[in-house]
Amino acid sequence: MGTLLGGFGEKQAAKGADRYDHVVQFPKERYPETGSHIQEAIRKGHSDVCTIDRNGADARRQESLKGIPTKPGFDRDEWPMAVCLEGGKGASVQYVSPSDNRGAGSWV
Repeated sequence: MGTLLGGFGEKQAAKGADRYDHVVQFPKERYPETGSHIQEAIRKGHSDVCTIDRNGADARRQESLKGIPTKPGFDRDEWPMAVCLEGGKGASVQYVSPSDNRGAGSWV
């Protein structure tokens, strides 16, 4: 079925891992702002898995960032990310440094 980005709430990721071709763990130590945002979003009830699906990412990004203004010197980080099937409308959005956000996105 594709790739599962997990490692935030290991119980759910471990439970469903057998349904995926690949399971990868997010390197929070390399991207601490993004990693902290993901953990906070999960604590607030957002999904702890990200099923990678690049098709439709642009539409999901547009939905998740709707009504959230840009802020000079920051990126708008989304969880679940737009590249995730779980992303889009209702995603958690937080301002983070561009280097952390873009590094994390490039890693994915």
